Amino acid sequence: MQRYETLTVERSGRVAVVTFRRPDQLNAMNRRMQGEITAAFEALSQDEGVGAVVVTGEGRGFMAGADIKEYAAQTGEDFDRFQAAGTRMYAAIEDNAKPVIAAVNGFALGGGMELVLCCDIVVASTLARFGLPEIKLGLVPGGGGTQRSVAKLGRNRANLLLMTGAILPAAEFVAAGLVNEVVEPEALMPRALALAEAIAAEPPAAIEGLKRLTAAALAGDLDQGLTLERAILADLYRSDAGQKRVRDFAARSAARIAAKAGKGMA
Repeated sequence: MQRYETLTVERSGRVAVVTFRRPDQLNAMNRRMQGEITAAFEALSQDEGVGAVVVTGEGRGFMAGADIKEYAAQTGEDFDRFQAAGTRMYAAIEDNAKPVIAAVNGFALGGGMELVLCCDIVVASTLARFGLPEIKLGLVPGGGGTQRSVAKLGRNRANLLLMTGAILPAAEFVAAGLVNEVVEPEALMPRALALAEAIAAEPPAAIEGLKRLTAAALAGDLDQGLTLERAILADLYRSDAGQKRVRDFAARSAARIAAKAGKGMA
């Protein structure tokens, strides 16, 4: 397995855990981390031994946005390259073939919140804080934060976050649907891993199909989404694995009915 400087990738069964490891910088993202996140997630997407991915941070930060010291020193060309590489990085998470569960342990700000917005399921610690504070620098998010926050939070909630630069606790994002659960810090990784293990135990082709379908629903074209849904279902139903599962379920159901009928006659 490839080794990285700014993160680790660990495996437990069919679950991979990606941990950002720049705790002294609240896991702020520099160019090296950006490239390593992209490489790690692109590799995991292709790994048939992985069924789900958990992403988290070491220390008090999940990811506190871009490394401002490095960011401030960029030339215009450096900035353009950093933004283009960021687009690829976020796509490596959002378009990953495997479900990605964010276990948000602390600050998820700027690019860190943009990364959370790319994940499929979000479990957060009571210590987690979220925000898109780019307005405080006279800037706007550049990693999809304006677009994905509207899609996942609604326009008015997103405007409040974007235009004030507010940093809010995880509980504020539950009703909006971005955060699935808020748990105590010690329960964060056990809960995220339990979800990942449950998902990784399901048929990979069906899970990958569901990722494509919910992404299509977010795009908002109902007819196109329904057409894709029927096509994916048909492929799964006709597959050898799909046929076996349907037959096995029918056989188990018939056996249960027969057992109940036998008890009723006794």
